Amino acid sequence: MRRLVSLCLLVLLPAMAWAQGFAAFISPPRFEVRTAAGQPLRQVLEIQHVGRAAGNYRIYTNDWTLDADHQVAFTNELAPDSCRPWVAIERRELTLQPGARYRYRFEIAPPAGTPPRECRFAIMVEGLEAAKVEGAVSFPVGGRIGVIVYAAIGDVAPALSIAGTETVQANGQPTATVRVRNTGTATGRVEGFLDATDAAGQSAEMSPADLPILPGETRRIALAPVAVDGKNAPTLRFPIKVRGQLESGKNKLPLDASFAP
Repeated sequence: MRRLVSLCLLVLLPAMAWAQGFAAFISPPRFEVRTAAGQPLRQVLEIQHVGRAAGNYRIYTNDWTLDADHQVAFTNELAPDSCRPWVAIERRELTLQPGARYRYRFEIAPPAGTPPRECRFAIMVEGLEAAKVEGAVSFPVGGRIGVIVYAAIGDVAPALSIAGTETVQANGQPTATVRVRNTGTATGRVEGFLDATDAAGQSAEMSPADLPILPGETRRIALAPVAVDGKNAPTLRFPIKVRGQLESGKNKLPLDASFAP
């Protein structure tokens, strides 16, 4: 199930990457902002260096794609209709002392007359350290973090609906999923809690994975049991009956389904 609910660097917790000589903690892990054509928008992310020695970083932008298995791929080449030419970053290299925090600024400036659309890109923070090996020879090692930015330009919004349900195998275990379609003009997500009853009569709450559904795509979203009162999330026996509604902003998505093993 881990593959279904993970999104590489796009996680709920603040982004962190480790490599030899490179340790960075970045917040927030993503931006979801709104502006209008001809109106520059300035934002700030915080980089904290938690290594024991000074850390050197390179910072740049990338385009990215997300495949059907929720794996993200970054690219330095401009994607068709990329909005990265609108993006200005504060600086391209940065050195931080142990424990230091830096408020890093960037700006999105959609040109006047830009039609309503969603601008998506990533700000990449990459380590520039060298690791020592025998013979005092050094070689570059690196880790990098991609901070995803979703910028709504003008009047755009997601329009999500449930396109179906299915049980899939993940790591050898059955996993309940819903297929969510986005016919809108901006990326959306579903959230909320569903009432579930398993084959043994056990009751539990289930919630959807926090994954983006991009405009024009249909994405499989895993449902997982929710931990309550500090206890571990329960293990449910299939078949599972689920009832309730998911939410996307003010939009309600009713769900009444059974998931066979």
